[in-house]
Amino acid sequence: MGYADVRGQRIYYTDGGGDRPAVLWSHGFFMDHQMWDPQLEVLAGRYRSVTWDERPWGQTVASDEPFTYWDLADDAVALLDHLGIDTAVWCGLSQGGFLSLRAALAHPDRVRALVLIDTSPHAEHPDVKALYRAMFDQAVRDGNGAEQRAAVGGMLFGPGYDASLWLGKLAARPPVSIAAGFDCMVDRDDISSRLGEITCPALVLHGELDAVFPIDVAQAWVAHLPGLAEFVRVPGAGHTANLENPSATNQALQRFLDTVT
Repeated sequence: MGYADVRGQRIYYTDGGGDRPAVLWSHGFFMDHQMWDPQLEVLAGRYRSVTWDERPWGQTVASDEPFTYWDLADDAVALLDHLGIDTAVWCGLSQGGFLSLRAALAHPDRVRALVLIDTSPHAEHPDVKALYRAMFDQAVRDGNGAEQRAAVGGMLFGPGYDASLWLGKLAARPPVSIAAGFDCMVDRDDISSRLGEITCPALVLHGELDAVFPIDVAQAWVAHLPGLAEFVRVPGAGHTANLENPSATNQALQRFLDTVT
């Protein structure tokens, strides 16, 4: 673990090291590199697993300037350069998938394969954007109180999952400190028309109870990925399938990684 000073950011990362095939793990919104612990416990010994905290999350020290998911894709490539890694399997959940899809478009030579979990190539729907902005403005004004945390938890996690670790991290983070990340998320561009350009192998996993990106919408857009190897419906999982059903997630990951590494 350490820091990479790249592109004007101080990016925190962990690196399993060695000369094994590399997997870059990119976390979702409100989260950090720890969200991949259930996967690394099982898979890290077989691959060179690199996790990182995207700006402005976790232990990364980010500049105050606005950024996009194209910028985060460039951050990730710069991190791979820092670590001397030419190509990797890019595994991303939600916003981690946003940046991974854009990396596959902007840097196809650096993306060996994609693992996309509970994500989307679409821009935010205007009605949803307005709802999120109202929630964020309230959090800035009133703080991340119990009601606010419950609302976020209801979106991100399926019923029955103990999200206390993540909601505790949310409570400890002043909302204003993630303003640039919030703007990046709600104002992201639509890349759905470019999915046909992404030809690398792809595994898509989606929680069957995902309240952020309904699974039927996901099933429609993944059909446009030329390299789609498998679409996996993750039973009982909401928007964080890798945390809520790690067993099903890990089984699918291992099957796919065996074929592309």
